[in-house]
Amino acid sequence: MERDNAGYRYFMRKEILEQPGAVSRTLAGCVTNGRVIEAAFGSAAGTVFDRTEHVHIVACGTSYHAGVVARYFIEQICRLPCSIEVASEYRYRKPVTPRGSLLVALSQSGETPDTLAAARLARPGGFIASLAICNAPKSTLVRESDLVLLTHAGAKLALPATKTFTAQLVALGVLIGALVRRYEDDSCRERELVAQLLTLPAVIEATLALEPAIRSLARRLAEERHMLLLGRGIMYPVAMEGALKLKEVSYIQAEAYAAGELKHGPLALVDAAMPVIAMAPCDTVLEKLKSNLMEVRARRGQVVVFADPDSGLISKEEVASIAMPGRLAEIQCPVVYSVALQLLAFHVALFKGIDPDHPRGITMNSGRE
Repeated sequence: MERDNAGYRYFMRKEILEQPGAVSRTLAGCVTNGRVIEAAFGSAAGTVFDRTEHVHIVACGTSYHAGVVARYFIEQICRLPCSIEVASEYRYRKPVTPRGSLLVALSQSGETPDTLAAARLARPGGFIASLAICNAPKSTLVRESDLVLLTHAGAKLALPATKTFTAQLVALGVLIGALVRRYEDDSCRERELVAQLLTLPAVIEATLALEPAIRSLARRLAEERHMLLLGRGIMYPVAMEGALKLKEVSYIQAEAYAAGELKHGPLALVDAAMPVIAMAPCDTVLEKLKSNLMEVRARRGQVVVFADPDSGLISKEEVASIAMPGRLAEIQCPVVYSVALQLLAFHVALFKGIDPDHPRGITMNSGRE
Protein backbone atom coordinates (compact mmCIF):
# COMPACT_ATOMS: atom_id res chain seq x y z
CA MET A 1 0.00 0.00 0.00
CA GLU A 2 1.42 3.36 -0.99
CA ARG A 3 1.52 6.06 1.61
CA ASP A 4 -0.44 9.23 1.02
CA ASN A 5 1.20 12.63 1.25
CA ALA A 6 0.61 12.86 4.99
CA GLY A 7 2.62 9.71 5.59
CA TYR A 8 -0.20 7.41 6.68
CA ARG A 9 -0.27 3.88 5.38
CA TYR A 10 -4.05 3.69 5.51
CA PHE A 11 -6.51 6.41 4.61
CA MET A 12 -9.00 5.04 7.15
CA ARG A 13 -6.66 5.80 10.04
CA LYS A 14 -5.80 9.18 8.56
CA GLU A 15 -9.48 10.08 8.37
CA ILE A 16 -10.17 8.83 11.89
CA LEU A 17 -7.41 11.13 13.15
CA GLU A 18 -8.77 14.05 11.11
CA GLN A 19 -12.06 14.11 13.00
CA PRO A 20 -11.29 16.99 15.39
CA GLY A 21 -10.61 19.19 12.36
CA ALA A 22 -13.65 17.90 10.47
CA VAL A 23 -15.90 18.78 13.41
CA SER A 24 -14.31 22.23 13.83
CA ARG A 25 -14.70 23.07 10.14
CA THR A 26 -18.30 21.90 10.07
CA LEU A 27 -19.16 24.13 13.01
CA ALA A 28 -17.17 27.15 11.82
CA GLY A 29 -19.76 28.54 9.45
CA CYS A 30 -22.80 27.40 11.41
CA VAL A 31 -22.50 28.94 14.87
CA THR A 32 -21.44 32.26 16.33
CA ASN A 33 -21.70 33.79 19.79
CA GLY A 34 -23.36 30.66 21.12
CA ARG A 35 -26.13 30.69 18.53
CA VAL A 36 -26.86 28.79 15.32
CA ILE A 37 -26.53 30.79 12.11
CA GLU A 38 -29.74 29.90 10.31
CA ALA A 39 -28.51 31.43 7.06
CA ALA A 40 -26.01 28.56 6.86
CA PHE A 41 -28.95 26.38 5.76
CA GLY A 42 -30.12 28.84 3.09
CA SER A 43 -32.06 32.07 2.89
CA ALA A 44 -35.44 30.37 3.42
CA ALA A 45 -34.36 28.43 6.51
CA GLY A 46 -36.04 30.66 9.08
CA THR A 47 -39.40 30.45 7.35
CA VAL A 48 -39.12 26.68 6.89
CA PHE A 49 -38.12 26.03 10.50
CA ASP A 50 -40.98 28.23 11.73
CA ARG A 51 -43.39 25.95 9.87
CA THR A 52 -41.75 22.66 10.87
CA GLU A 53 -43.99 20.44 12.98
CA HIS A 54 -42.43 17.09 12.10
CA VAL A 55 -39.04 15.93 10.81
CA HIS A 56 -38.61 12.91 8.54
CA ILE A 57 -35.10 11.64 7.82
CA VAL A 58 -34.04 9.43 4.91
CA ALA A 59 -30.58 7.93 4.55
CA CYS A 60 -28.61 4.76 3.84
CA GLY A 61 -25.88 2.87 5.69
CA THR A 62 -23.76 4.90 8.07
CA SER A 63 -25.81 8.03 7.35
CA TYR A 64 -28.91 6.16 8.51
CA HIS A 65 -27.27 5.54 11.89
CA ALA A 66 -26.55 9.27 12.20
CA GLY A 67 -30.21 9.91 11.53
CA VAL A 68 -31.31 7.48 14.25
CA VAL A 69 -29.16 9.41 16.73
CA ALA A 70 -30.74 12.65 15.53
CA ARG A 71 -34.27 11.30 15.97
CA TYR A 72 -33.58 10.74 19.66
CA PHE A 73 -32.42 14.32 20.20
CA ILE A 74 -34.99 16.02 17.97
CA GLU A 75 -37.76 14.45 20.01
CA GLN A 76 -36.10 14.82 23.41
CA ILE A 77 -34.70 18.33 23.05
CA CYS A 78 -36.97 19.98 20.48
CA ARG A 79 -40.11 18.04 21.43
CA LEU A 80 -40.87 17.58 17.74
CA PRO A 81 -41.99 14.23 16.37
CA CYS A 82 -39.30 12.70 14.19
CA SER A 83 -39.27 9.61 11.99
CA ILE A 84 -36.49 7.98 10.01
CA GLU A 85 -36.45 5.39 7.28
CA VAL A 86 -33.90 3.63 5.12
CA ALA A 87 -34.09 5.47 1.80
CA SER A 88 -34.17 2.25 -0.23
CA GLU A 89 -37.41 1.30 1.55
CA TYR A 90 -39.01 4.73 1.74
CA ARG A 91 -38.80 5.41 -1.99
CA TYR A 92 -41.01 2.42 -2.81
CA ARG A 93 -43.73 3.09 -0.24
CA LYS A 94 -46.74 5.36 -0.38
CA PRO A 95 -46.30 7.04 3.00
CA VAL A 96 -48.65 9.47 4.69
CA THR A 97 -46.86 12.76 5.33
CA PRO A 98 -47.86 14.58 8.53
CA ARG A 99 -48.64 18.28 8.27
CA GLY A 100 -45.65 20.60 8.47
CA SER A 101 -43.10 17.89 7.68
CA LEU A 102 -39.49 18.71 6.81
CA LEU A 103 -37.64 16.04 4.81
CA VAL A 104 -33.97 15.69 5.80
CA ALA A 105 -31.77 13.70 3.42
CA LEU A 106 -28.37 12.56 4.71
CA SER A 107 -25.64 11.55 2.26
CA GLN A 108 -21.87 11.93 2.33
CA SER A 109 -21.55 11.95 -1.45
CA GLY A 110 -24.89 13.42 -2.42
CA GLU A 111 -25.08 10.83 -5.18
CA THR A 112 -26.53 7.75 -3.46
CA PRO A 113 -29.36 6.71 -5.82
CA ASP A 114 -31.81 5.58 -3.14
CA THR A 115 -31.33 8.74 -1.08
CA LEU A 116 -31.73 10.93 -4.16
CA ALA A 117 -34.92 9.10 -5.13
CA ALA A 118 -36.33 9.50 -1.62
CA ALA A 119 -35.43 13.20 -1.49
CA ARG A 120 -37.16 13.79 -4.81
CA LEU A 121 -40.41 12.72 -3.16
CA ALA A 122 -40.39 15.81 -0.93
CA ARG A 123 -42.49 18.05 -3.12
CA PRO A 124 -44.97 15.48 -4.48
CA GLY A 125 -45.12 13.94 -1.02
CA GLY A 126 -46.42 17.11 0.62
CA PHE A 127 -43.31 18.11 2.60
CA ILE A 128 -42.83 21.81 3.30
CA ALA A 129 -39.19 21.59 2.16
CA SER A 130 -36.20 19.30 1.73
CA LEU A 131 -32.92 19.73 3.60
CA ALA A 132 -29.70 18.06 2.43
CA ILE A 133 -26.89 17.39 4.89
CA CYS A 134 -24.01 16.51 2.63
CA ASN A 135 -20.22 16.59 2.27
CA ALA A 136 -20.17 17.31 -1.49
CA PRO A 137 -21.14 20.89 -2.39
CA LYS A 138 -21.50 20.20 -6.13
CA SER A 139 -23.52 17.02 -5.75
CA THR A 140 -26.93 16.26 -7.20
CA LEU A 141 -28.54 16.15 -3.75
CA VAL A 142 -27.28 19.64 -2.92
CA ARG A 143 -28.48 21.05 -6.25
CA GLU A 144 -31.95 19.57 -5.88
CA SER A 145 -32.67 20.40 -2.21
CA ASP A 146 -34.43 23.49 -0.88
CA LEU A 147 -32.05 23.87 2.06
CA VAL A 148 -28.47 22.63 2.46
CA LEU A 149 -26.07 22.26 5.37
CA LEU A 150 -22.61 21.20 4.26
CA THR A 151 -20.31 19.08 6.36
CA HIS A 152 -16.72 20.15 5.86
CA ALA A 153 -15.11 16.79 6.54
CA GLY A 154 -12.77 16.99 3.58
CA ALA A 155 -12.15 14.40 0.89
CA LYS A 156 -13.20 10.85 1.77
CA LEU A 157 -10.62 8.43 0.34
CA ALA A 158 -11.16 5.33 2.47
CA LEU A 159 -14.32 3.40 1.68
CA PRO A 160 -15.48 3.09 5.32
CA ALA A 161 -17.12 6.29 6.58
CA THR A 162 -15.49 7.75 9.69
CA LYS A 163 -15.00 11.52 9.73
CA THR A 164 -18.01 12.03 7.47
CA PHE A 165 -20.19 10.24 10.03
CA THR A 166 -19.08 12.40 12.95
CA ALA A 167 -19.44 15.53 10.80
CA GLN A 168 -23.02 14.48 10.03
CA LEU A 169 -23.75 14.04 13.73
CA VAL A 170 -22.43 17.53 14.40
CA ALA A 171 -24.40 19.04 11.52
CA LEU A 172 -27.54 17.38 12.86
CA GLY A 173 -26.70 18.91 16.24
CA VAL A 174 -26.67 22.31 14.54
CA LEU A 175 -30.10 21.57 13.05
CA ILE A 176 -31.36 20.67 16.52
CA GLY A 177 -30.04 24.00 17.80
CA ALA A 178 -31.94 25.84 15.07
CA LEU A 179 -35.16 24.00 15.87
CA VAL A 180 -34.97 24.14 19.66
CA ARG A 181 -35.03 27.93 19.79
CA ARG A 182 -38.59 27.77 18.49
CA TYR A 183 -39.74 25.61 21.37
CA GLU A 184 -37.93 27.26 24.26
CA ASP A 185 -38.83 30.51 26.01
CA ASP A 186 -35.21 31.68 25.90
CA SER A 187 -31.95 30.80 24.19
CA CYS A 188 -30.39 28.92 27.12
CA ARG A 189 -30.87 25.43 25.66
CA GLU A 190 -29.54 26.48 22.28
CA ARG A 191 -26.47 28.12 23.82
CA GLU A 192 -25.82 25.08 25.98
CA LEU A 193 -26.05 22.80 22.96
CA VAL A 194 -23.71 24.95 20.87
CA ALA A 195 -21.16 25.06 23.70
CA GLN A 196 -21.23 21.27 23.95
CA LEU A 197 -20.68 20.91 20.21
CA LEU A 198 -17.78 23.37 20.25
CA THR A 199 -15.90 21.36 22.87
CA LEU A 200 -16.18 18.14 20.86
CA PRO A 201 -12.82 18.48 19.03
CA ALA A 202 -10.93 18.41 22.33
CA VAL A 203 -12.92 15.42 23.58
CA ILE A 204 -12.29 13.57 20.31
CA GLU A 205 -8.56 14.23 20.75
CA ALA A 206 -8.76 12.63 24.19
CA THR A 207 -10.51 9.62 22.65
CA LEU A 208 -7.87 9.27 19.93
CA ALA A 209 -5.25 9.11 22.69
CA LEU A 210 -6.84 5.80 23.73
CA GLU A 211 -5.64 4.15 20.51
CA PRO A 212 -2.91 2.00 22.17
CA ALA A 213 -5.42 0.50 24.61
CA ILE A 214 -7.97 -0.04 21.86
CA ARG A 215 -5.31 -1.69 19.70
CA SER A 216 -4.56 -4.15 22.51
CA LEU A 217 -8.25 -4.99 22.75
CA ALA A 218 -8.41 -5.42 18.98
CA ARG A 219 -5.60 -7.97 19.10
CA ARG A 220 -7.72 -10.08 21.44
CA LEU A 221 -10.90 -9.75 19.38
CA ALA A 222 -9.30 -10.38 15.98
CA GLU A 223 -9.60 -14.15 16.45
CA GLU A 224 -13.35 -14.00 16.95
CA ARG A 225 -15.85 -14.86 14.23
CA HIS A 226 -18.98 -13.44 15.87
CA MET A 227 -19.78 -10.74 18.40
CA LEU A 228 -22.69 -8.74 19.76
CA LEU A 229 -22.73 -5.00 20.36
CA LEU A 230 -25.16 -3.53 22.89
CA GLY A 231 -26.41 -0.05 23.59
CA ARG A 232 -29.39 1.65 25.16
CA GLY A 233 -30.95 4.97 24.17
CA ILE A 234 -28.61 7.00 21.99
CA MET A 235 -25.98 4.28 22.35
CA TYR A 236 -28.10 1.80 20.38
CA PRO A 237 -27.47 3.47 16.99
CA VAL A 238 -23.82 3.83 18.03
CA ALA A 239 -23.76 0.06 18.52
CA MET A 240 -25.37 -0.31 15.09
CA GLU A 241 -22.66 1.80 13.50
CA GLY A 242 -19.92 -0.07 15.37
CA ALA A 243 -21.30 -3.40 14.18
CA LEU A 244 -21.41 -2.11 10.62
CA LYS A 245 -17.78 -1.01 10.80
CA LEU A 246 -16.66 -4.38 12.16
CA LYS A 247 -18.56 -6.23 9.44
CA GLU A 248 -17.32 -3.88 6.76
CA VAL A 249 -13.59 -3.82 7.47
CA SER A 250 -12.88 -6.99 9.49
CA TYR A 251 -15.52 -9.35 8.04
CA ILE A 252 -16.64 -10.37 11.53
CA GLN A 253 -20.33 -11.19 11.91
CA ALA A 254 -21.07 -8.40 14.38
CA GLU A 255 -24.69 -7.70 15.31
CA ALA A 256 -26.09 -4.77 17.27
CA TYR A 257 -29.02 -4.98 19.65
CA ALA A 258 -30.81 -2.65 21.98
CA ALA A 259 -29.61 -4.10 25.28
CA GLY A 260 -33.14 -4.53 26.58
CA GLU A 261 -33.86 -6.88 23.68
CA LEU A 262 -31.30 -9.46 24.80
CA LYS A 263 -33.90 -11.49 26.65
CA HIS A 264 -36.11 -11.62 23.55
CA GLY A 265 -33.86 -14.03 21.67
CA PRO A 266 -30.24 -12.90 21.27
CA LEU A 267 -29.31 -14.14 24.76
CA ALA A 268 -29.51 -17.67 23.35
CA LEU A 269 -26.34 -16.91 21.37
CA VAL A 270 -24.30 -15.95 24.42
CA ASP A 271 -21.74 -18.42 25.74
CA ALA A 272 -18.04 -18.43 26.60
CA ALA A 273 -17.14 -18.02 22.93
CA MET A 274 -19.27 -14.90 22.35
CA PRO A 275 -17.78 -11.43 22.96
CA VAL A 276 -20.41 -8.86 23.93
CA ILE A 277 -19.33 -5.24 23.52
CA ALA A 278 -21.33 -2.58 25.37
CA MET A 279 -21.28 1.22 25.36
CA ALA A 280 -21.73 2.55 28.88
CA PRO A 281 -21.72 6.31 29.40
CA CYS A 282 -23.12 7.62 32.68
CA ASP A 283 -26.66 8.17 31.46
CA THR A 284 -30.16 7.49 32.73
CA VAL A 285 -30.15 3.87 31.54
CA LEU A 286 -26.72 2.84 32.86
CA GLU A 287 -28.15 0.69 35.67
CA LYS A 288 -30.42 -1.09 33.20
CA LEU A 289 -27.40 -1.80 31.01
CA LYS A 290 -25.50 -3.22 33.97
CA SER A 291 -28.38 -5.60 34.58
CA ASN A 292 -28.17 -6.74 30.95
CA LEU A 293 -24.43 -7.34 31.31
CA MET A 294 -25.05 -9.45 34.41
CA GLU A 295 -27.21 -11.70 32.24
CA VAL A 296 -24.32 -12.01 29.79
CA ARG A 297 -21.87 -12.88 32.57
CA ALA A 298 -24.30 -15.46 33.97
CA ARG A 299 -23.94 -17.28 30.65
CA ARG A 300 -20.14 -16.90 30.70
CA GLY A 301 -20.16 -14.42 27.82
CA GLN A 302 -17.07 -12.29 27.28
CA VAL A 303 -18.00 -8.76 28.40
CA VAL A 304 -16.18 -5.81 26.82
CA VAL A 305 -17.19 -2.27 27.77
CA PHE A 306 -16.38 1.18 26.53
CA ALA A 307 -17.39 3.01 29.67
CA ASP A 308 -17.36 6.26 31.58
CA PRO A 309 -14.72 6.21 34.35
CA ASP A 310 -17.50 6.70 36.91
CA SER A 311 -19.72 3.93 35.53
CA GLY A 312 -18.51 1.33 38.02
CA LEU A 313 -17.57 -0.99 35.15
CA ILE A 314 -13.90 -0.10 34.76
CA SER A 315 -11.26 -2.52 36.11
CA LYS A 316 -13.70 -5.25 37.08
CA GLU A 317 -11.92 -8.59 36.82
CA GLU A 318 -14.64 -10.20 34.74
CA VAL A 319 -14.89 -7.27 32.30
CA ALA A 320 -12.46 -6.05 29.63
CA SER A 321 -12.81 -2.27 29.64
CA ILE A 322 -11.74 0.91 27.90
CA ALA A 323 -12.12 4.00 30.09
CA MET A 324 -13.65 6.68 27.89
CA PRO A 325 -13.47 10.43 28.52
CA GLY A 326 -15.77 11.22 31.42
CA ARG A 327 -18.36 13.87 32.20
CA LEU A 328 -19.65 13.94 28.64
CA ALA A 329 -22.76 15.84 27.68
CA GLU A 330 -25.38 13.53 26.23
CA ILE A 331 -25.07 14.99 22.73
CA GLN A 332 -21.32 14.35 22.79
CA CYS A 333 -21.57 10.64 23.60
CA PRO A 334 -22.52 9.30 20.14
CA VAL A 335 -19.59 11.09 18.50
CA VAL A 336 -17.01 10.11 21.10
CA TYR A 337 -17.99 6.45 21.43
CA SER A 338 -18.23 6.08 17.65
CA VAL A 339 -14.63 7.26 17.28
CA ALA A 340 -13.50 4.54 19.70
CA LEU A 341 -15.39 1.87 17.76
CA GLN A 342 -13.87 3.09 14.49
CA LEU A 343 -10.40 2.58 15.97
CA LEU A 344 -11.41 -0.87 17.18
CA ALA A 345 -12.66 -1.96 13.76
CA PHE A 346 -9.57 -0.54 12.06
CA HIS A 347 -7.12 -2.41 14.27
CA VAL A 348 -9.10 -5.65 14.20
CA ALA A 349 -8.85 -5.49 10.40
CA LEU A 350 -5.09 -4.99 10.55
CA PHE A 351 -4.59 -7.91 12.92
CA LYS A 352 -6.55 -10.06 10.48
CA GLY A 353 -4.38 -8.93 7.56
CA ILE A 354 -7.23 -7.05 5.85
CA ASP A 355 -6.82 -3.73 4.03
CA PRO A 356 -9.45 -1.55 5.77
CA ASP A 357 -9.42 1.06 3.01
CA HIS A 358 -10.89 -1.32 0.44
CA PRO A 359 -13.47 -3.72 1.91
CA ARG A 360 -14.53 -6.41 -0.52
CA GLY A 361 -17.73 -5.80 -2.42
CA ILE A 362 -18.09 -2.15 -1.33
CA THR A 363 -18.14 0.88 -3.64
CA MET A 364 -17.60 4.51 -2.70
CA ASN A 365 -21.05 5.91 -3.50
CA SER A 366 -23.03 2.67 -3.43
CA GLY A 367 -24.21 3.71 -6.86
CA ARG A 368 -25.90 0.41 -7.69
CA GLU A 369 -29.58 0.22 -6.86
